[in-house]
Amino acid sequence: MGDDLGDEWWTHEGDSDPSEAEEETQEKEPTEKSNTQTKPEKRKRVTEKTAKAKKKKKSEQKECIIPQKKEIGDEKSTELKKKRKKKKKTITDVLSSSEPKPGCPADLQSLVTQYFSDKRSVIEQEELRLLDSCFLSSNDLTHTLSSYLKQVCPKWAKIQKQHTEKSSVVLLIVCSSALRTIELIKQLTTFKGGAKAIKLFAKHIKIEEQVKLLQKGVTHIGVGTPGRISALIEKEGLNLRALRYLVLDWNWRDQKLRRMVDIPEIKLDFMKLLESSILTGCKEDKVKIGLF
Repeated sequence: MGDDLGDEWWTHEGDSDPSEAEEETQEKEPTEKSNTQTKPEKRKRVTEKTAKAKKKKKSEQKECIIPQKKEIGDEKSTELKKKRKKKKKTITDVLSSSEPKPGCPADLQSLVTQYFSDKRSVIEQEELRLLDSCFLSSNDLTHTLSSYLKQVCPKWAKIQKQHTEKSSVVLLIVCSSALRTIELIKQLTTFKGGAKAIKLFAKHIKIEEQVKLLQKGVTHIGVGTPGRISALIEKEGLNLRALRYLVLDWNWRDQKLRRMVDIPEIKLDFMKLLESSILTGCKEDKVKIGLF
């Protein structure tokens, strides 16, 4: 009655034609491949863009940072130059812009206290303090040497006649150099009268020759450097028993505008000279100090 279909029809109900399935798979595969191809391409493009953007940012940052470093370096260099210029200031620079002031007893007193501050005890420093009575009137930068000495030694003619001791002087003038010594001896002509003056410096003159000159006859005035005067005192070629006046060439300045006490080696010799016997003579009221 019914047709004989051979196979059971319900088992193939859900199955489709194999050829159709193959076609569908072939169509799906290229689409999947295209999708897989586009994804890495997009990623490459994105990574390239981000890399380029980073490079641009870095280059911009470098361009901004480099001039700042240069500016900072320039500022530091200018500050260092200013500091160096400040350090290079010397006595000549300071004094050339300011007017010279005449020396006073307080200047010498402060110099003595500074020098002995680390060498003597407090009690000994008090003993070295000089009273105002130990000083003559100071030069106010209007005097020549002769006019100044006439002012501070009005009885010079009498003092000169009374002096008869050899190897000693009544008036001792201390200066910074041999050339200055010669200048000062020339300036003494109107003051000294018949008094004998001697040069006391080391340049071209042996110490033995100066000792012989001092022993030969009576010498009233000695003019020289503190180093040679101290050496003569140590060798007993010069004694200060008859000394009454010590005049310091305080206000004179050399080509570099330095005073005698501004030159370290001369300052040291000068302080040794004061320490030897002059300070004690001042304390005993035998010696008077004048700042010329």
